[in-house]
Amino acid sequence: MNLSTKAIDPYTIKELLQLQVMNQLSLLTSGRNSVTEQSDNTDFASILKGMLAGMDSASPQSAAGMSAGAGLVPGQAWGPAMLSGLSTASAGALTRKFAPASKPSAYDPLIQEASRRFGVEPSVVKAVIHAESSFNANAVSGAGAKGLMQLMDATGQGLGVDNPFDPAQNIHGGTRYLSSLLSKYGGSLGTALAAYNAGPTRLDRLGIRNDQDLAEKLHLLPAETQQYVRKVLALKEHYEA
Repeated sequence: MNLSTKAIDPYTIKELLQLQVMNQLSLLTSGRNSVTEQSDNTDFASILKGMLAGMDSASPQSAAGMSAGAGLVPGQAWGPAMLSGLSTASAGALTRKFAPASKPSAYDPLIQEASRRFGVEPSVVKAVIHAESSFNANAVSGAGAKGLMQLMDATGQGLGVDNPFDPAQNIHGGTRYLSSLLSKYGGSLGTALAAYNAGPTRLDRLGIRNDQDLAEKLHLLPAETQQYVRKVLALKEHYEA
């Protein structure tokens, strides 16, 4: 890949680093360490090195803006396709390279049905399932979250889920919950995803009501939640491609 290093915005570097973290987390989760994955990391390092070489002319103000999500434009801070300084094709190539590959899903009809019923984009539902359970209907987290969309028992019961390991019930309940969070936060997807991961109570306590607030206060949320939001939004774009 031949990327131009002219006028690269600091956010480009930040997003690329986040994508590398996502890639490494995926490898750790799956336990893989093949030559191909090592090569991917080497390729990424080469790309990043070349882009950093073009950062000499970056202003101090631009560099400072990388901290804590300061100055991020709502709706533009969350997706790898918004990588400033890269062409759309290059950004898409990076997303495909470092985000987990798309796979056919036997759950697509259930996802489409829940999407229509609760008004949540299918790509969002699929991205959450991918991030939460990697499409494993029997997944159980250390905290006790269960099924495709990793519902806690109390949450699932409140959503009418009797069997969290039943794909239809789990997707129905998880999508319904996502829909309620989107309504609560005025359609702000990043904020809804943060609440899905960290819980709405934590966001309410921090005064996070929309994506503008999230951009300003993202650093106050757990690192896991910060990575989760970015990962799901990257996967959303991946499934829309």
